[in-house]
Amino acid sequence: MTQEKWGQLRQRLLKTVGQNNFTTWIEPLEFQQLEDGIATFNVPTNFMGNYVSQNFADLILHELRHENASVNRLNFTVAANMSEKPRSTPAKPAAAPAKVAPSSALNTAPLDRRFTFDSFVVGKPNELAHAAAKRVAEGGPVTFNPLFLYGGVGLGKTHLMHAIAWELQQTRPDLSVLYLSAEQFMYRFVQALRDRKMMDFKEIFRNVDVLMVDDVQFIAGKDSTQEEFFHTFNALVDQNRQIIISADRAPGEIKDLEDRVKSRLQCGLVVDLHPTDYELRLGILQSKVEQQGRNYPGLTIAPGVLEFLAHRISTNVRVLEGALTRLFAFASLVGREIDMDLTQDCLADVLRASERKITIEEIQRRVSEHYNIRLSDMIGPKRLRSYARPRQVAMYLSKHMTSRSLPEIGRRFGGRDHTTVMHGVRRIEELKVQDGQIAEDLELLRRALEA
Repeated sequence: MTQEKWGQLRQRLLKTVGQNNFTTWIEPLEFQQLEDGIATFNVPTNFMGNYVSQNFADLILHELRHENASVNRLNFTVAANMSEKPRSTPAKPAAAPAKVAPSSALNTAPLDRRFTFDSFVVGKPNELAHAAAKRVAEGGPVTFNPLFLYGGVGLGKTHLMHAIAWELQQTRPDLSVLYLSAEQFMYRFVQALRDRKMMDFKEIFRNVDVLMVDDVQFIAGKDSTQEEFFHTFNALVDQNRQIIISADRAPGEIKDLEDRVKSRLQCGLVVDLHPTDYELRLGILQSKVEQQGRNYPGLTIAPGVLEFLAHRISTNVRVLEGALTRLFAFASLVGREIDMDLTQDCLADVLRASERKITIEEIQRRVSEHYNIRLSDMIGPKRLRSYARPRQVAMYLSKHMTSRSLPEIGRRFGGRDHTTVMHGVRRIEELKVQDGQIAEDLELLRRALEA
């Protein structure tokens, strides 16, 4: 890449972006060098470097590659009066961080280095999503398109999306991969409309090998963006290009999403990342302890602490991981072992916020719905097995998921004695070891109550 070629390229940019944008944002750029796939430009200010990277990086990259330049990202350096030693300002949205992105990748959103398949802890609630993501990440033909991942906050959707992108970059550097959020998709679409650059927008989005869109529920209710997304989706599917989508709920449950878009999103493989179970949360904590141990050598964690955290912080993996990080930092500062006392002192606010106030009435309702019996029959005096077993299950869950005493639980179950509750709890504890169906029922009910 020479200064002469950069001059020719600037003339093409002028025709594309218009005179005002060119004068304000492109003309001040001074091409410095192209080395190791990084095109470096001098800019007068950090603000200009950031603005150009956010708004014109893809276009500049496209033009550079048109000149057969082997470039995979842009870098902007700022120097006083363009003469002092520059300090680096990376073009954040143009590509993945550092030198990870190959020349064919157009990662609009930066990828988190922590979010790989190696760091993803697999358990029953997420094993199908993990398997599907791994299959897509191989880069070969798949029988499902799109792959739609959905679930609540902190269950691993974005982790899997990033892991797919990282894996594709390593195993299939020949593929063009575009990863961004639905909000970024909308922003780029609106900007292309405003600047009359829709052909550039379509060329970028409809010529990738893999399109990854995170949090697609964001485009619900935005008619023009949905229209363009629909046509982009169709164009890529018609070319057998892979699409991977994530959202916080299933396609059919996204309010204000057009029916034709819902239909398209449902035509592939739709996978639910279920709320984490106790075993998965414990596995995640154990994995994170290994990582934290490298950062804080010499710190020890007392038996029972991880089990306590896995039980108490059940709704959000991010909160769980953040709690462990805080524990290690705090213990390092005060020079103490991470025991139960330190854990409860350090995480008092997190534990209060995470405490799920599950009521006996809620448990009774869930259990009666699960076993398809009337609530009055489960609480009432009938001793038929079809009522007695669900009643014992509800007693067991009330004992383990609420802070209510046995006598109080008995009163809520038709005024039964606390010894009856004790018998019911013991019976379910025996059955969950002997009867796989009872164990599965308990897990499903506990997961539904904690969600």
